Amino acid sequence: MNRNHNWADNLTYSSDAVHMPASVEEVQELVAAHRKVKALGTRHSFTDIADSPGGAQISLRGLEPDITIDADARTVSVTAGTTYGVLARHLHAAGWGLENLGSLPHISVGGATATATHGSGDTNRVLSASIAAVDLVTADGSLRRIDRTNPDLAALAVGLGAFGVIARLELDIQPTYQVSQHVYAAASWDQVFDAFDDVMASAYSVCVLGDIGGENIGLLWFKHRVDQGTAPDEAPESAYGGSWFDGSDLEDGHSLTAMGGLPGPWSERLAHFRPDGVPSAGGDELQTEYFVPRRHGVDALRAVRAMGDRISPHLHGCEIRTLAADDLWMSPAYERDSVC
Repeated sequence: MNRNHNWADNLTYSSDAVHMPASVEEVQELVAAHRKVKALGTRHSFTDIADSPGGAQISLRGLEPDITIDADARTVSVTAGTTYGVLARHLHAAGWGLENLGSLPHISVGGATATATHGSGDTNRVLSASIAAVDLVTADGSLRRIDRTNPDLAALAVGLGAFGVIARLELDIQPTYQVSQHVYAAASWDQVFDAFDDVMASAYSVCVLGDIGGENIGLLWFKHRVDQGTAPDEAPESAYGGSWFDGSDLEDGHSLTAMGGLPGPWSERLAHFRPDGVPSAGGDELQTEYFVPRRHGVDALRAVRAMGDRISPHLHGCEIRTLAADDLWMSPAYERDSVC
């Protein structure tokens, strides 16, 4: 990847320089020394949100993944440039877990939370909602800690890089748990839309993936928490017209996480892609996302599907997810359950 480009190579940054500090102290010095500066994560944004025209960028990937677990407080402290894949492996090995993960474990904790990245699930919120505290480097290089006792955290948690450089975060954790993935291919769009609330509530995390203008859904993806006892004991036929899909038909070397109902750690199931594999389409894609209130979700999806003959030729695919409401000011799910 060109150091001046984002992950998808659709954007060339116009910053004068990209700095890669190895410590929080270096981050403070760099911020204080520059009039204009923006933090840069793993470059998975398709927009210029992390660009700094006429200024500098600070990549947090040079910070060692320093991870500290506080079992009594049920939190983990982690440097912002650490990827979710690295953090998830560390937590599970220590007997802990996060509420949820996004599709890609390759993304950094700082960048993902700053932009309200999310997974799916009726009871799950954006990843930023797990933030208990941040260590923020402000314009003069000062290091401030803001936690939940400070009402400003609701603004900073999804701050889009506007308030300073978040060098470290403290996240809520819970005891580790097992997840099994049950996937169905070629389910019916109409049948899923007709029973949308039941479908999306039938597992801890549910995703609908496919061509919105196609005859059938590509994959209907259920991620069950084993400790909640909702996973089927065998491979039943889908109630929505789809057939059981265990991934055995995929090409060798694919990067999707294990399917077929095989239980495994949350750290190896909640994301769609393995951290050691190619993320998504490997960057050969552009992504756009829309959030609508949950009560309008099905109507919005039916309206988009009605334009499918015009939309489909331009799409790599479409993913539909649900999210619980949160209280973070810039979150697309602010104070409303949402379909995205």
